[in-house]
Amino acid sequence: MATLYRCITPTDWLCPCGTVARALRRSNVEHEQVRVPFRQGERGEIDALTGQRHVPVLVIGGEPICDSRRIIEHLEWRAAGGRDPA
Repeated sequence: MATLYRCITPTDWLCPCGTVARALRRSNVEHEQVRVPFRQGERGEIDALTGQRHVPVLVIGGEPICDSRRIIEHLEWRAAGGRDPA
């Protein structure tokens, strides 16, 4: 199961975290969501995983992926069967 660390924004339409959440649902990737506070000083778990404190972060297969664009590219790659897109 994957874990999406995201901001506490209550909607999926206002931020990159929501964009990733929608992409995960479309991809049918089983995942849990962990909402992290806006305050950078309270994101120690994110810092420990990635060395930085920005969200979204997707942990899938034990590997953290930072940045919404990179996460979506990874989901598209997985949907293509793990092959590089042509």
